[in-house]
Amino acid sequence: MSDAAQPTAAEVRAAAEAVKAALDRHLAAVERRSGEDDPAVYAAFNELAATAEAYDELLYDVYDEVTPFEIPGDDTLPAYAGPEEPSALSVLIRRDYAVVEPQRLLSQAQRVADLDPDIAADAGVPGGAAGIVGSSVHAALGVLFGEYEPDEIASRHKEFGLEEGDSTLWVAAAEDQAEPGEWLGAPFDQADPQRVICRFDVSAVFDEDLDLDDDGDDADDDGDGGGREAAGERGSGSSGR
Repeated sequence: MSDAAQPTAAEVRAAAEAVKAALDRHLAAVERRSGEDDPAVYAAFNELAATAEAYDELLYDVYDEVTPFEIPGDDTLPAYAGPEEPSALSVLIRRDYAVVEPQRLLSQAQRVADLDPDIAADAGVPGGAAGIVGSSVHAALGVLFGEYEPDEIASRHKEFGLEEGDSTLWVAAAEDQAEPGEWLGAPFDQADPQRVICRFDVSAVFDEDLDLDDDGDDADDDGDGGGREAAGERGSGSSGR
């Protein structure tokens, strides 16, 4: 255990009172809501989630008990605060992969480098030495991702000895298109969740959720192996809650 002071029973009681107050504020906001995406409802929802999570943690620390409620994670989107008629947009994508078959990765990269030795130089292999590609995972990744577009890597990842992990795509509104080269040094630093128009997440965790709700039939027959969820999609009634 940490040397930090442990929470007390009084703190648990105070956290419980905070949950009760947050429940009242959430209900009041819902009763007064002005529309589907009322920011007051979103704010009250987020406050209720935060207080409930704090109470749950304190209850466990002090009494080794938990609540029967599922606390939403921090990946829920806040209320949209971007322009109503955006004239530009940004598409932010992250895809994770695991290198599960290094030898396949190395051989595929070596094949590419053998066909065009200049690719090895473009990928940063010292002196453009194509022969090094087939013995270095770092060099092989540089060659493959330098040769193929990200979407092609995604569709052919098994050929390259890769296994898909989680991925996410955000479509964010903007008032003006950025100047050329403006954000290239830190492409994701200016991502504002309040400007996200829609978001699409792919994760095996969604497959697990489907399995729990399913009666035994296959939840996904397309063979992708990854569930897909639109989290916080504006105008669809889905808020990720």
